[in-house]
Amino acid sequence: MTDIRAVLDLERLERDIYRGPVVDTLLKRTFGGQVAGQALVAAVRTVDPRFLVHSLHANFLRPGNPAKPTVYLIDRVKDGRNFCMRRVSGVQDGETIFAMSASFQIREDGLEHQDRMPDVTLPEQLPDLRSSGDPDEGLWFGNEWADWDLRMVPAEQSATPGTASRQQVWMRHREPLPEDPVLHICALAYMSDMTLLDSAKVPHRDRETANASLDHAMWFLRPFRADQWLLYDQTSPSASFGRALTQGRIFTRDGRLVAAVVQEGLMRPVAPGGGSSIITSDGAAMNKAGE
Repeated sequence: MTDIRAVLDLERLERDIYRGPVVDTLLKRTFGGQVAGQALVAAVRTVDPRFLVHSLHANFLRPGNPAKPTVYLIDRVKDGRNFCMRRVSGVQDGETIFAMSASFQIREDGLEHQDRMPDVTLPEQLPDLRSSGDPDEGLWFGNEWADWDLRMVPAEQSATPGTASRQQVWMRHREPLPEDPVLHICALAYMSDMTLLDSAKVPHRDRETANASLDHAMWFLRPFRADQWLLYDQTSPSASFGRALTQGRIFTRDGRLVAAVVQEGLMRPVAPGGGSSIITSDGAAMNKAGE
C-alpha cells in the first residue's frame, strides 16, 4: 500500500511527458484508478492554474503491468479563453494501455440546481470495511487500500423501487491531505474506480463473474475534500451482452453534489471450475480487458 500523495507524484521526463511511479500492490494488473489519477495529474501540469478540471473521459485499452511504470504523453488539443483540453496516452512497453481526454474551465458564476442527497445511514453508524462481516473482503481492503476508509450502506437500505441495482458507499482518506484542490480532485479520480462496477453485482451475488472496466467518465461539479466523508451513490441501470453499465453520484456529508461518474465494464459469468477472479470493481480494474 502506497500513500496517495506518492501514487500521484509524477516525474517530468520532457515537456508534456511524465512518468508515474511503480506502486506496491497485491493486484496482478495495474489498478484503473491509479492510471486515471496519474493521467489527470499529468494533464493538470500542462494547464494554466486559472483553469480547473471539470471532466474526464477515459478508455482502458490493455492490461497494465503493476511492476512497471506508466509513461504519460500529453497532447495539447485546445487552449481557449474559457476552456482548454488535453489528451493523455498512458504507455507501457511502447503500447498504449490507457487513453483519456480531460477538459478544463476557468471559474465562473452561473445558474445552480442539484439532486437532493439520498437519506442514508451516517458513516459513524456503519462498520469500517476492513472489519466488515466478510473477512476476505476486509483483509483485501485493509492490505490494498489501508489509507481509505470505506463503509457500505446495508443493501436492504439502498434498494429503491424501480432501480435495477443500487449500492451506496461512504468513503474518505483516513489522514488529512494538503490543501491543494488538485490533489483532492486527482485522489477522487483514483477512488472513483473503486467499488463502482461492483454495483452491477447486487442482483447477482450468487453468480461468480469476471469483471473488467472498459471506459470511465467523470464530471467535477463543486469543490470538495477527499479526506472528508463523501457518499458514493451507485446504480447499475442495465446489464446485458456480457457488459454492465454503472453510474455514480458523489455527495459531501452536508448534501452537496460534487461529482458524477459513468462507467461500463465487462461482467461475464464464470463457469464452475473455470477459475476465479476478484469480483469487486477493484479486482475488475486489475483485470483490464484489452478487448
